[in-house]
Amino acid sequence: MDDRHMQIGEVATRTELSMRTIRHYEETGLVAPSARSQGGFRLYTETDVARLMVIRRMKPLGFTLDQMRDLLDATDRLDNEPGLDPGEREALLGRVREYEQAATAQVDKLRVQLARAEDFAETLRTRLHQPAPAGS
Repeated sequence: MDDRHMQIGEVATRTELSMRTIRHYEETGLVAPSARSQGGFRLYTETDVARLMVIRRMKPLGFTLDQMRDLLDATDRLDNEPGLDPGEREALLGRVREYEQAATAQVDKLRVQLARAEDFAETLRTRLHQPAPAGS
């Protein structure tokens, strides 16, 4: 990925997360800036942005910070430890697979909720377009 550094404001804009949220994720150990400027400002790379996007996508699916940390740990190890023995690699892939299955199940639940919400909105639209009763 790109080695260009970005300050937290640019990262916040790109990820649609607030600077406060990004700092919170740093405090909880989910993400760390890749560098600091001479003035002490946090500096992030494309890799950091990608990590924040994973977190951002997990949040609305109801994953906890601990689950986010666990998934990121598994994917970090799969990406950065080429010498993993086959058993350890399969265990990490199993963890990722469990998160994929949980995400898919949650997406299915959200689809049902969305369909119900759309039906409700349509009911309201229909109600608004009904003619007034005679004699009103």
